[in-house]
Amino acid sequence: MQPKAYIETSVISYLTARPSRDALASGHQELTRQWWEHRRSRFELYVSELVVQEAGRGDPTAARARLDTIAEYPVLQISPVARSLADSILRRAVLPLKAAADALHIALAAVNGMAFLLTWNCTHIANGFVLH
Repeated sequence: MQPKAYIETSVISYLTARPSRDALASGHQELTRQWWEHRRSRFELYVSELVVQEAGRGDPTAARARLDTIAEYPVLQISPVARSLADSILRRAVLPLKAAADALHIALAAVNGMAFLLTWNCTHIANGFVLH
């Protein structure tokens, strides 16, 4: 059985975006494409209602590319349990209030038993210093 992985929107955005001239963004894009090509088959991938909502925003052509990329993956529903956990994360000041969507991504991954949460969001989600 493959490990379950939740794909957060930033991964899909880097995967589908036009090549960036910014060195950091370009590096994220290349690493994401390599992972997508060579490693994703090792995981059971999931997205959520929140990912679908976020992926559908912005430029219509870019949004279509993001939505097409995730169309084949199961969509986790935003349950009351996930909302409650996200609220708890915010109440305990683990994340700032402006990061409510990020807290919900974390909660959705946790509540649904994901072994991994794939993200490029290093400000709130993948920040090892967020609790300090």
